[in-house]
Amino acid sequence: MKLKRAIDRIPGGLMLVPMLLGACLHTFAPNSGKYFGSFTNGLIAGTVPILAVWFFCMGATIDLRATGVVLRKSGTLVLTKIAVAWLVTGIAAQFIPDDGIKTGVLAGLSLLAITASMDMTNGGLYAAVMQQYGTKEEASAFVLMSIESGPLVSMFILGATGVAVFEPRLFVGAVLPFLIGFVLGNLDSELRELFGRCVHPLIPFFGFALGNGIDLHVIAKSGVPGLLLGLTVIVVTGIPLMLADKFIGGGNGGAGLAASSTAGAAVANPSIIGEMVPSLKPLVPAATALVATACLVTAILVPILAAMWMRRAGGGQAATSGAAVPQPQSQPHAVGQDGHF
Repeated sequence: MKLKRAIDRIPGGLMLVPMLLGACLHTFAPNSGKYFGSFTNGLIAGTVPILAVWFFCMGATIDLRATGVVLRKSGTLVLTKIAVAWLVTGIAAQFIPDDGIKTGVLAGLSLLAITASMDMTNGGLYAAVMQQYGTKEEASAFVLMSIESGPLVSMFILGATGVAVFEPRLFVGAVLPFLIGFVLGNLDSELRELFGRCVHPLIPFFGFALGNGIDLHVIAKSGVPGLLLGLTVIVVTGIPLMLADKFIGGGNGGAGLAASSTAGAAVANPSIIGEMVPSLKPLVPAATALVATACLVTAILVPILAAMWMRRAGGGQAATSGAAVPQPQSQPHAVGQDGHF
């Protein structure tokens, strides 16, 4: 059976399929983990420790010995994405209550869901699109996108906009595994290679654990708002990213459009942040479902839109430029090869 190939045909499938299985287990047999206990319960309920290892390995994959062009392009996209998510969260906070929207077509939408869906780019999707239609430097620009991994950026945005209050130690705790991995990976290339191999295999495990916190009834209700959220992410982050890519990064806007997606890793952020801030915990199931839907929507539409734009703009193959393109081993799965899916 070619299960892996079948899963790869689904955008973000390496994470979404296990997450759906976990959601089925939680919906129809919610006490399975407690019943079996031990290691089985660890797989079902071990979201935080599994993600901690994954963040560590992600940090180890970042190599600062990239060219200046790559760092400029990557830094431009990352900072623009974060700035837009911050601005949107601040504006949305004026209209959306802290406990989210309860009724209507946007029921379940919250500031937690908006922030988590907008502040992280699907690095693997970006790399795959740019390797086909961009230059090698543009394809390599996913190198700094791993910095967005984990809840740190979402925590910073939610704290800066007054949505939530985090103690300084929680910020340190959120980024410390990533930083330790980053230091070790840059001290020893063999360690970078060793830990880098762990990034993809861990994705199904934390996807399954995340799914075990989701009720399928919540996913069913999040269809329309999740679709709208995904479309909003592409438009609201895509336009500033395209402008930044053109006027700061020196591109034609295609790299910015290719970065206007929701990362698969972002699906974990509501759950992690909910553990840190009890007042946000009731929002976690709906926010997780919304971010997962936005991830799927952007994983399908962004490659299509980016390809159309790059063809129109006359983008060449990645082989047209000189720097070597590192393989995007630093993130989760989407559209064939992945990262951050």
